[in-house]
Amino acid sequence: MIAARRVFEAHLTVRDLERSMAFYGDVLGLTRAHHVPERAAAFYWVGRPGESMLGLWEGGHGPQRTVSHVAFEAAPADVVGAPAVFRAAGMPPLDLHGRPCEEAVVLAWMPAVAVYVADPDGHLIEYLAMLAGPARPDLGVMPWSAWARGASGGAPVP
Repeated sequence: MIAARRVFEAHLTVRDLERSMAFYGDVLGLTRAHHVPERAAAFYWVGRPGESMLGLWEGGHGPQRTVSHVAFEAAPADVVGAPAVFRAAGMPPLDLHGRPCEEAVVLAWMPAVAVYVADPDGHLIEYLAMLAGPARPDLGVMPWSAWARGASGGAPVP
């Protein structure tokens, strides 16, 4: 399968996002990476940016429509190739919203390439690799093929 290097991120469902953002940002001193008010979600870097992340989701929003969510860091080529590996194992690869997909997606605000799969209990398992280059939150979430063709504004990814 895909070699997981380490746990990259964890997610918590919270009752009051604003209160939790104050706690994790102001009290614990985590650096806010991204806030998505329309999805009632906030993300914080744990350690240096790009190393580890905590996601906060208010009351059932976001990828936690399943029981839980964990992300494993993997090599970029492994993440890009994961959909074929998952399909060969009889598991549909999923996009950020838990819908079946053909290819990995790029979360341009990080930037990172990611793909998801549900475990037998419905937990959403993510494989993620940080990408070189600047974050592009204006690009949202896009298919890997678009990013690789240079949609990020940089050189095409080999």
